[in-house]
Amino acid sequence: MQLVGDDGANPPPAMSLAHRGITAHVRGYTVYGNYADKAPQAAVIQAVARGDVDVAVVWGPTAGYFAARSGVPMVLTPVTPWLDGPQSPMVFDISMGLRRDDRALRRELDRALTRNRDAIDRILDAYHVPRVSDPSLPATHRAVPGR
Repeated sequence: MQLVGDDGANPPPAMSLAHRGITAHVRGYTVYGNYADKAPQAAVIQAVARGDVDVAVVWGPTAGYFAARSGVPMVLTPVTPWLDGPQSPMVFDISMGLRRDDRALRRELDRALTRNRDAIDRILDAYHVPRVSDPSLPATHRAVPGR
């Protein structure tokens, strides 16, 4: 699974497994990777493709992108349950932040997102980014090599 570091601030899946004492066979792949490599975050997906590990817990956009390019068919499924206690969500929305009092900019961004939704979806599809509209529903996204 992807891990952040040795400061105890690892992603929720790592914390959930550790809380349950399920760590004996966990192999960590750093989120940051070795940036001397062209694609440092690909290592965890490459490990699955090679059979070095049986399963990986990876942030969705990273998993989708590299699984589609791995040359090996892979199934991407969101971690369930999507919420493991109040401090461990497994599904995150991606957001933009702006000054709270800048309502004009917020309206402009909301209109732009609505106007460009189809184009945004096409870009996300092109990069195989899995999306979960309701985290309580089962996932149906599959990464298909070459797509």
